[in-house]
Amino acid sequence: MAALMPTVNRLAALQKDCAHALPAMFSQCDILQFEAGQLVLATPNAALAAKLKQQLPHLQADLLARGWQITAIKLKVQVTRSLAPIVHTHPLELPHKAMAALTELGDALPASPANAALIAALRRLVKHHEEE
Repeated sequence: MAALMPTVNRLAALQKDCAHALPAMFSQCDILQFEAGQLVLATPNAALAAKLKQQLPHLQADLLARGWQITAIKLKVQVTRSLAPIVHTHPLELPHKAMAALTELGDALPASPANAALIAALRRLVKHHEEE
């Protein structure tokens, strides 16, 4: 593992410098390989690759100015970030006063065919909340 750390640090620094040169475009890209002056970048789709291809001279000039010896930049369309972001949800907790108001509403509604489904839904909601 210790032998890999210099390479990892070098690629992380290069990734950071690329993102600095093209902040909006490079957020979706990753560095695949950097050997013998050849930089290979992964793009998630062909549309972004086409846009990025137009910016390669600017990227190369910026990286050369930062001290990277890059002679060529190649693009590969490759889905690199397929995981969706994790969204944490919290269960809805209604206060006791709200549950009492829902119970009261269910009892106050006239028993008619039009209200039957609403009354049943209110009772299920209150019962479900009491079981938790």
